[in-house]
Amino acid sequence: MTTDRRSEVARERGSLPPMLDSSPAAGSTHDSSSEMSLINRLRSGDDRAFEEVVRAHSGRLMSVARRFMRNDEDARDVLQEAFISMHRAIHSFESGARLSTWLHRITVKCALMKIRSRKCRPEIAIDDLMPRFSEDGHHIDPPCPWTEDTDVAMAREQTRAMVRAAIDRLPENYRSVLLLRDIEELDTEETAQVLGISANAVKVRLHRAHQALRTMIDTHFKDTLR
Repeated sequence: MTTDRRSEVARERGSLPPMLDSSPAAGSTHDSSSEMSLINRLRSGDDRAFEEVVRAHSGRLMSVARRFMRNDEDARDVLQEAFISMHRAIHSFESGARLSTWLHRITVKCALMKIRSRKCRPEIAIDDLMPRFSEDGHHIDPPCPWTEDTDVAMAREQTRAMVRAAIDRLPENYRSVLLLRDIEELDTEETAQVLGISANAVKVRLHRAHQALRTMIDTHFKDTLR
């Protein structure tokens, strides 16, 4: 975030509490009545209420931002923008909804807006990661059979890190769909609305993202077995 932008943030909210990277503080889960009380305090401009929300939710939302951004600095900027957006839109918050769910959606949208605001970069060609077939319909490079041993390997932290790195290599338009559908668990229509594309485009991109991811994972296992 630029110095001018940080100054703007500071003027708008005063001194923001630090963005925590740890899990939400103990006791941060509110029942419906206490959460509504907190929301009313936010609407009245109570700075302490704003600080309570930041401290209670920043750990979880930072994890969300990290999944979309490629470094912690960008993730922190997304988180800051998300809380500012929450402050600006708190009067439009619908009673009966969960504050945590609303904040989650704001964070995802802020992350996507930051990605779109970047200068256009050439996309990595996903076609190179698609399965290849011969004229008779057979795989040219048959995928590795996923056995019980493969399932055990997938549970290892090292392998999970490899999968995360593979997801990060996907072109942004495929990566965003995969994150929204498989990680953030939005349904097809919600994903389409967030990305501004058709539901059919979501399905096609998700299918191709899965295929590309499988190719990268297969390559990893083939290399480790050599």
